[in-house]
Amino acid sequence: MRERVRAALEAPRFQRVIIAVIVINAATLGLETSATAVERYGTALTVVDHLALYIFVLELAAKMYVYRRGFFRDPWNLFDIMIVTVSLLPTAGGLSVLRALRILRALRLISVVPSLRRVVTALLTAVPGMTSIVVLLGLVLYVTAVMGTKLYRATAPEYFGDLPTSLFTLFQMMTGDAWSDITREVMDEHPSAWVFFVLFMLVCTFVVLNLFIAVVVSAMEDEHAEESVQATQDLGVAVLTELAALRAEVRELRERVPVPAGAGAMSGDRSPAAPAPRRRGSARGRTGGR
Repeated sequence: MRERVRAALEAPRFQRVIIAVIVINAATLGLETSATAVERYGTALTVVDHLALYIFVLELAAKMYVYRRGFFRDPWNLFDIMIVTVSLLPTAGGLSVLRALRILRALRLISVVPSLRRVVTALLTAVPGMTSIVVLLGLVLYVTAVMGTKLYRATAPEYFGDLPTSLFTLFQMMTGDAWSDITREVMDEHPSAWVFFVLFMLVCTFVVLNLFIAVVVSAMEDEHAEESVQATQDLGVAVLTELAALRAEVRELRERVPVPAGAGAMSGDRSPAAPAPRRRGSARGRTGGR
């Protein structure tokens, strides 16, 4: 019974059904934000929402039944449990804010779709490599914020009045939001201020942020290489298993087919053709010649 349930859970058709349920549930939760849709189809939306939740619970229960302890060793299964548990919490009274967290079910697409799972895994793998880049970015922001506060506090106090304001202004400029407007306002009093801001933008936007991208891409390449190696190993194991099964079938067929008792003797008595007997006439001729 467990093997049948396992085969059903791992079937591509079942995975496509779960993806469809997640997408439909996310669409219904989005429609609940419309007062008109709730007024017209409120009951239907509620039914679909509860039905999707029941399907998710049954899916997790089936996985626990099949994989047992191995179910809790997979981080993605724990992620699914957390999301479904949040959806099961009561939403009445002071916990009514939890109704907004039901949309987290849409995040289950990450654990169901393999390509999304690879991307998220690569991002999580790249986190240790990003630590040094984050420290470098924070150091650049701090140094430039102190310099900007001391240089342009009197000129633009709304942007560089104190250290926290300067940090926020430089972070805003790093994202590319209105950085040219801030620069021109400061340049009205300090024409050479463009050197400071241009160097800051070059270092932060074109160097540090590109380092983030490089680390993420490298992590994704490593993840893809590991998956390729794993797929090759699985293919090799499958081929060896199939060959072993074929050999067992051939051995079984040989044991089932009986061999005749005299077949071996007959085959063993076979010898190359004997030489042709001598002709009597030639023998007599030799005798008469004597």
